[in-house]
Amino acid sequence: MVNGIKAIRGMNDILPHESYFWSHFEMKMQQWLAAYGYRNIRTPIVEQTDLFIRSIGEVTDIVEKEMYTFVDHLNNDSLTLRPEGTASCVRAVIEHNLLYSGPQRLYYAGPMFRHERPQKGRYRQFHQVGVEALGFAGPDIDAELIIMCSRFWQSLGISGLRLEISTLGNAETRALYRTRLIKYFEQHREALDEDALRRMHSNPLRILDSKNPGMQAIIENAPKLIDDLDVESYDHFESLQGILREQGINFQINLRLVRGLDYYNRTVFEWVTDKLGAQSTVCAGGRYDGLIAQVGGKSAPACGFAMGVERLLALMQETGNPVKQPVPDIYVVHQGEQVANYAWKCAELLRDEGFDVVLHCGGGNFKAQMKKADASGASYAVIIGDEELKTEEVTLKPLREPVKQASVKLIDISEIIRKEHLKS
Repeated sequence: MVNGIKAIRGMNDILPHESYFWSHFEMKMQQWLAAYGYRNIRTPIVEQTDLFIRSIGEVTDIVEKEMYTFVDHLNNDSLTLRPEGTASCVRAVIEHNLLYSGPQRLYYAGPMFRHERPQKGRYRQFHQVGVEALGFAGPDIDAELIIMCSRFWQSLGISGLRLEISTLGNAETRALYRTRLIKYFEQHREALDEDALRRMHSNPLRILDSKNPGMQAIIENAPKLIDDLDVESYDHFESLQGILREQGINFQINLRLVRGLDYYNRTVFEWVTDKLGAQSTVCAGGRYDGLIAQVGGKSAPACGFAMGVERLLALMQETGNPVKQPVPDIYVVHQGEQVANYAWKCAELLRDEGFDVVLHCGGGNFKAQMKKADASGASYAVIIGDEELKTEEVTLKPLREPVKQASVKLIDISEIIRKEHLKS
C-alpha cells in the first residue's frame, strides 16, 4: 500500500490463515477453564484512568509511560484503554456485588493496550487470558492456579516452561524491606540509572526488576525481602511449596521476582521460557489481597494470573505442534441459470445435515469451478448441471480419494460419506 492508511504500529491484523490457530487456542482455553469451574466475565476495553492509577500504582512504567489515556470531550472524563485485566475485573466484581454470594472463580480474554516499543512478543495491542480467584485466602488456591497452568501447557503441546515463585510478604513486611532497600541503594547512587534514581524513594522494589545490565551486580547484592518476612507469609509460602511438591510441579524460588504491578502481596509466580528471546515470561501472577479494598470494595483476599496469547501461540508454533486448518466438507459446483436455485436448495439441505458447505459463486465453467473446489480443501464436490436438475439428483465426486463419482439423491449423501469414511 502506497500513501494509504495502515494499521497502527504495534497493533496487528490477524489474517484468515492465522486466525484458525487462534480459534484452536481459544477452544482449548475454554475447555480447560470449564474443567476447573472458572466462569467468563467480559468488561469494557475503556475504563476511568483513576482505576489503573489506584490499582497498578502511580510510580510504575505502565502508568507513567505506557497507558493510552485521553479526555472524553463530552464530559472531560479521563479515560484509558485497559493496559491489563485484573483492575477491570475487580471493579466489575465490586460494582455488581458478586462476592455477596461467595468466592468467585472468573476468567476473561481479550485485547490490552500499552504504548511500548514493538518487538516480537511485545505489541501495543496484545491479547491476554486472565484468571482471577476472588475471596479465597489460603495457599490452596495459589497452588490451584499454578497447577492448572501446568495442565494447560500439556494440552497445548508446549514443553520447556520453567516455574519461578517467590513471596512478597504482607504490607508491613514490604514497608520494612522498602526502608532497607532505600538505604542500600542510597549507598550505591553512582551505579543507578535515571529510572532507578527516580524510583528510589517512591517505589524501590521496582528497581529490582530492572533489565539494565550495568545494574545487575548491585541488584544481586541488594537485601532480600525474605529476610524480613512475617510468620504468616512464611507459613503460607511453605504450604504452597508443599502442595506443589506433592502434585509433582517443579519450581525454582526466585527471590528477585517482584512483578511489575504494585498490588501484589505474598505469592508471586512466573512461567518463563528461553525460546522467545527477551520476552521470556509467558504467564505471570500472584496474590493481591489488598486490591479489592484499594479500588473501593470491602476487603477480601484474591489471587490470579494473566498469560500472553501471542507468546503462547509463538511457543506452540516453535514446538511444531500441528493445528489443522479448517476446510469445508463439500464444495457445490453448478452451472446454468435454471440450476442456480436448485444449487442453493441443495447447499442448504446439506448444511441441515451437518456438513460445512461452500457454494460456488461468481460463475465460470465446470473445469474452472472444479479447480476452486480442489483448492478449497473440501473432501467432496457436489456437481449440479442441467441433467441433475431434471433428475433431482446430484453428482457426488470424492476429491481426496480414488473413488469414482456417482449420481445420488441428496438425502443419501450423509450415508454415502459415512460409509466411505468407515472404509478408510
